[in-house]
Amino acid sequence: GHRRKNWKVRKFVLRDDPAYLHYYDPAGGEEPLGAIHLRGCVVTAVEDMPDTKKYDVDNILFEIITANEIHYYLQAASSTERTEWIKAIQSVSRPGK
Repeated sequence: GHRRKNWKVRKFVLRDDPAYLHYYDPAGGEEPLGAIHLRGCVVTAVEDMPDTKKYDVDNILFEIITANEIHYYLQAASSTERTEWIKAIQSVSRPGK
């Protein structure tokens, strides 16, 4: 969930031009619930997060910090998927791209 109020399952679509990560309700709906602007962002794996139970994180979290310094925490389905998301987001977030 936005700002970790609670965790919600979302469908994410990564767009290259312009660089955005749109998120949708997985139950359906054509309109995105929101978007994260990725140009100039920093994305990193999160190994330990305070205030979360160990079974909630399981080393599959990653963080996106936007150019406006907004922090988003996302949980992937697996460590492999987390690595793939990080690489994909890094490839579209480069300012000169």
